[in-house]
This record gives sequence, C-alpha cells and structure tokens, in this order.
Amino acid sequence: MPTVEERFELDSISYADAEFMSDLDMTDIVLRAYELGEMINQSAEVADYLYWKSVVDQDAEVQVGVKLLEKAKEQFQDCERFGRFHPDYHAAKDRVREAQAHLNTFEAVRSFKAAEQVVDTMLYDVSRLIADSVSETVKVPSNDPNPKGSGCGGGGSCGCGSGGCG
Repeated sequence: MPTVEERFELDSISYADAEFMSDLDMTDIVLRAYELGEMINQSAEVADYLYWKSVVDQDAEVQVGVKLLEKAKEQFQDCERFGRFHPDYHAAKDRVREAQAHLNTFEAVRSFKAAEQVVDTMLYDVSRLIADSVSETVKVPSNDPNPKGSGCGGGGSCGCGSGGCG
C-alpha cells in the first residue's frame, strides 16, 4: 500500500499526464481544423465563389446597383425606427425591393449568390457532421431563415421554441 506521500506523487503525475494529453489532443484538433479549412479553401465550390465575387466587385454597373441598395437600406432603417406608421415606410421598403430586384437582373450577381449558397451549405454540412459526431443535440448555426432542426429553440421535442429551455 503506497504511503500518503507516494499517493500524492502518483496523483500529481497522473494529473500532469492528463493535462499534457488534453493539450496534445487540443493541438491535434486545431491542426486538423486548419487542414480541413485548407481543404475547403482549395475546393471547386470556393473557387467558383471567389471567381463570381471578383466579377461582381469589378463590374461597375453592379457596384452602382450595390450603392443604390445600400442607400435604400439606410433610408428604410431610418423609417423602420418608427415602424409602419412612418409616412415613408412603405415607399422606403419598396425602394429596397426595387434596388434588390435591379441587382438580381445581373447574371454575375445571380451566379455569385448561387455560389455563395453552395459554400454556405457545404460549411453547414461540415459543421453539422462535426456537431453530430459529438451529440445530435449540439446546435449548429445556419443562414437558413426556416431552420428544420429540432430540440430546444427549434420547436422540437421540448416545444419551447424560445431558443433556451433554462
């Protein structure tokens, strides 16, 4: 039977080993995350996204449309502070829709949005796969305005739909 001093020494060694293993595991996880990120950056989907982003950024007509949309959004935000009771609320909202519709007439903008959605879906799928390997109840952020998830906050089994059961 080990003495108290020997037990303390054994406990401190096992704690140090556990801490070292935790650091080692975290380092491995971080390295693998960088590798995964690099693989995603080298994908055809990201290359397509970057191509269409550069086309949109370099197209002078599209940039004029972007500026008009930004201005319309600013005006709408000013009206939105007072809600639908603001005298220009509906007109400002219509100007935002018109500016967005004008931007969507450009092939480069439509292709950029499509490529952006493909990359977003790929990133969500990777995140979901990682989260599910931990637990199916781990939340994964999504840009989907109509999430289909379940669980707390998703209108799932707990039924709260509030984003938190606690």
